[in-house]
Amino acid sequence: MESYQEMFKEQYPFNLLTSEEFNDIFGNAAVHEYNKNEFIIHEDQQEDSVEVQFLLSGLAKNIMHRSNGQQLSVNFFYPGDLVGVMMMLTSGEMKFSVQALEATRTLCFDKAKFFEVMSNNTHFSKVVVNEISNMMKSLYNEIKYKSSTADDNDEKELFKKRADAFMEPPTFIHPEKSVEQAARIIQEEKVEALIVSEDRQTMIGMLGYSEILKAYFENGHKKPVKDYATEESFAIASQSFIYDALSYLKHHPTELIPVLHRDTIAGVLRQSSFFTIQNSVYFDLTYRISNATSIDELKSLSPSNNKRFQQFVGSLVGENMYAYDITELISNYNERIHKQIIQIAEEEMVAEGYGAPPINYCFIVMGSLGRKEQAFSTDQDNGLILSDYKHLPAAQKIVDYFKLFGEKINHMLADCGFPLCTGGIMAKEEKWRKSKEEWYESVKNWIEKMDGEEIRDFTIFVDFRPIFGDYSLAYELREFVVARIRRSLNLHQLLMKDTLRFRVPIQPFGRITGVGKKRGLNLKKSAIMQIVNAIRIYSIKYGIEDINTIKRLTALTKQERFHPRDAENAKLALHRLLTFRLQENLRQLDDHLPLSNELNLAHLKKDEKRILRDALIIAKRLQQVLELSYNRNRVV
Repeated sequence: MESYQEMFKEQYPFNLLTSEEFNDIFGNAAVHEYNKNEFIIHEDQQEDSVEVQFLLSGLAKNIMHRSNGQQLSVNFFYPGDLVGVMMMLTSGEMKFSVQALEATRTLCFDKAKFFEVMSNNTHFSKVVVNEISNMMKSLYNEIKYKSSTADDNDEKELFKKRADAFMEPPTFIHPEKSVEQAARIIQEEKVEALIVSEDRQTMIGMLGYSEILKAYFENGHKKPVKDYATEESFAIASQSFIYDALSYLKHHPTELIPVLHRDTIAGVLRQSSFFTIQNSVYFDLTYRISNATSIDELKSLSPSNNKRFQQFVGSLVGENMYAYDITELISNYNERIHKQIIQIAEEEMVAEGYGAPPINYCFIVMGSLGRKEQAFSTDQDNGLILSDYKHLPAAQKIVDYFKLFGEKINHMLADCGFPLCTGGIMAKEEKWRKSKEEWYESVKNWIEKMDGEEIRDFTIFVDFRPIFGDYSLAYELREFVVARIRRSLNLHQLLMKDTLRFRVPIQPFGRITGVGKKRGLNLKKSAIMQIVNAIRIYSIKYGIEDINTIKRLTALTKQERFHPRDAENAKLALHRLLTFRLQENLRQLDDHLPLSNELNLAHLKKDEKRILRDALIIAKRLQQVLELSYNRNRVV
């Protein structure tokens, strides 16, 4: 018990108490334990029997009971939350119960002393009451915000829609079937093309009108479709923005686009689904990227150089589109540039006499591009996963090949406005260019022997995803990583410790703390990453494979690790912080200033300061929960 007391002395808001006040509350406190689904507070309890408790560990649900018998889940209680105060302050006007969702421990202290201290210590009582007030207002604010940002512009709405909402069932054909049979199926089913597949899940290729005509011209209509199917085709992930498909379809009017869930066919997209879509800057720019043959062409199209793209993003910000959707769009655009650069690098390797890649490889991106959360101010974080090659006679030649290949890609990216990573997290570095088995060994060593310095590299690495090559190499590595890191308490502690290095710059009563004469605030390090890191740590703990912060929040909500409203508040805070970052980047580009994540607080209007303060409070809240968990594990 004494160890907990020492921990709480420095824990907000108890650090606002005098030593005497602290002893009055905690002097006779006792630890209570509850099993899953056990009530911590029941709705039928008399008001005077409700205890004030401090949640030490676990997770609990706060339920409001309506007069019509309906139960409404109001919020979750996390470690560091006070349980029972809201029930007493509402004086029986509303009925509540609190139920443990997992094994939970609380610290129960003297209720009379608690309220006595609240009446005497105005700072402490104001924090407690504000916390409850914010909890009750959060749902209203969420609904109010969403209704105020409704956008009737159909074109803008498409940037919020995903491919799986538009896809249709695919029509398959076995590779041994004849081209003549394929032509009959296309005519009967009235489709543009067929997916060639042995198992009706994985794609060998596609067969469309042009391939069928070619077969008939060559008198090959009796031959199997595998002889004429296109082996490579454009495909899109089921959760990608629909605009990524539209920008391709606009310039390939007879094509059909497969929709993939990982490497499995989930559906297809056809041009007929999008007859009403108008021209778009995004269409034109992405088409130019996919047809660029030189770095100079791509350089002119990069976000930091292309004025049309900057104006387009500015219009989306002005339309109050969610900023995390805009950063995903920017990330998709950047990904297209990365892919085209990799293709150009492959062609250069062939032209220079090195040949095509000697083994399968996968180019992965990490950090903000991995999470699809990039703004304009960003550098490179990437790597290569190679098929196992150590047993091959030409092993050293393979090492030399991919070293040069990685260098080409990284320097081409730098020429196109993506600066080299100052921390060296790039494919040209040996540490980030390994075979699959070497990656497995590195992950094991990382988890078992990681120190405070390497943890920063790991937090960037863990958000990796494939963008080019053999994706199965990345998927297998992802499964291995998730299985390993979920069981490592030491890793969780290191991740929390690293996150707590940067404090959210807001004081107990809402004053934002700037740095230097310009009162600057680093939006990324001091605010955005506090939300991103906290959500990542929870996702790792509960074995969630998603790496995008919004998707992680959604998964945590489905698992009942986050209350839906807490998740929505975190999303709203991330949206507002990313909006500030985008606006500041666009201003820097307009004024021809170096790109940075610094926000000058002195330039903010009153309403902007209020919005920023509210977002920082949510980030601070997540940090406090992490801090309590970190301290508790140290005590244990």
